[in-house]
Amino acid sequence: MPNLQAEVQAERTEQADLLATLTPEQWNAPTLSAGWRVREVIAHTTAPFRMSLGRTVWELAKARGDINRMADRLARRDAARLSPAELLAALRDNITHPWAPPGDGPRGALSHDVIHGLDITVGLGLDRRPPPERVALVLAGLRPKNAKFFGADLTGVRLEATDLDWVYGTGEPLRGLAQDLLLVVCGRHLPPGRLKGESAPRFNAPALR
Repeated sequence: MPNLQAEVQAERTEQADLLATLTPEQWNAPTLSAGWRVREVIAHTTAPFRMSLGRTVWELAKARGDINRMADRLARRDAARLSPAELLAALRDNITHPWAPPGDGPRGALSHDVIHGLDITVGLGLDRRPPPERVALVLAGLRPKNAKFFGADLTGVRLEATDLDWVYGTGEPLRGLAQDLLLVVCGRHLPPGRLKGESAPRFNAPALR
């Protein structure tokens, strides 16, 4: 059985090392997570380390139960008040933090970190790639509800990974690295050239279509 917690720690460590190399301009650059710069993404991924369960429940109540609204407001607030160095420290100091999304366990934590890490690296055009085996652990936990949650329209598309033995859905083949197909399932639009297939333009970043 894979050690999911070890993979979580490895992912966080590698992300922290990469973030330490970013310029101020890159910290303020957009990512694949719509409306969020690198600052907001890291403010979001480190929020569970900085907030108690009670405060989280209170913030969710303020957002009238809308977890996306809460996450967006908190990410923007914390990105505005915390410097890149403070955001990096919040990640670096919590490599071994046991947080996981409610009901999801370590696989949920790994998915959260991997997906948002890709939001940054793919959005910035960086060549960092999480190990395919780590991405496979995230893909193994995917369910139709995930695509629905992120608003991904995969109608008529069969996702086929080129670096893993993994397929998802039925229809016209859409091929790419497993990490890029994971982003497609999560409703992200990618830079052109990363996906192959007749439906690839459908999943390109809107500004670049």
